[in-house]
Amino acid sequence: MTTFYLDTSALLKRYVHELGSSWIRAITSPGSGHALLTASITTVEVYSALARRKREGTVPAADCLAAANAFSIHAASEYRFVEFTQTIILNARHLLDQYPLRAYDAVQLASANVSNQTLKQAGLPEIVFLTSDDRLIDVAKAEGLMTDNPCNHP
Repeated sequence: MTTFYLDTSALLKRYVHELGSSWIRAITSPGSGHALLTASITTVEVYSALARRKREGTVPAADCLAAANAFSIHAASEYRFVEFTQTIILNARHLLDQYPLRAYDAVQLASANVSNQTLKQAGLPEIVFLTSDDRLIDVAKAEGLMTDNPCNHP
């Protein structure tokens, strides 16, 4: 069993067909046995991404609704959400001082960092941070996280 931390760009591939969707669907399948972590803000980001695709007409409205409903079901039972705490805020602030990150990317990475530290302290295997953003992968690697990009798994 692997513990995957999925940022929004990776998690969204489960709901919208993109490069890497098949791989994400395979590793997030309940039968895979993997633990799936993400930040609590991911919920807002997923709904925002779906609404944008609907507005822009790149995904039909009915498909966006189905994706939002599927995400809601999975969120209730399959994902472990990392809550937005003072520790996350301080870690995100440190990341923003060190790297040219957007605010939500800093929160995602800080959530992954704190989760990884918690697992390591408990003697458990480290997380694998998943994102489709190469710049964020570079920062995550600099922070010592194991990473993967779903786009490398067509």
